[in-house]
Amino acid sequence: MFFKLCSVLLLTMMLQACTEVPYNNLDNNQLKTLLDQDIEIIDIRRPDEWHQTGIIEDSKLLTFVDANGKINPEFLSRFTSTVSKDEPVILICRTGNRTRQLARYLVEEMGYSNVYNVRNGIMQWIREKQPVKYL
Repeated sequence: MFFKLCSVLLLTMMLQACTEVPYNNLDNNQLKTLLDQDIEIIDIRRPDEWHQTGIIEDSKLLTFVDANGKINPEFLSRFTSTVSKDEPVILICRTGNRTRQLARYLVEEMGYSNVYNVRNGIMQWIREKQPVKYL
């Protein structure tokens, strides 16, 4: 019985891992292409993170969660007043974890249709020696 239960759980996890994400993941080359098309980029990190690493030029700064992981109560209203549901938008954070969660939520729960997640965040952008602007 235990073996059967473990097999079912493993199969379920494997199927979830294979599920196609409802948003678009970007590497840095794809990001540069979209930035050249003037698609809005929103950096969802905290102010201390922006000051620590810098930001991509022309990023809109809008904190999603605080240092304890609590959602900024103003985030969704500010986001929805900035970006319409059919407008393309790029999301970036430190490593892509927060934006991955947010991108899925925006598409599946809020009805956004053109969301881009920077897969490895600002840290990969910096590792590849791409330009940042310090605040």
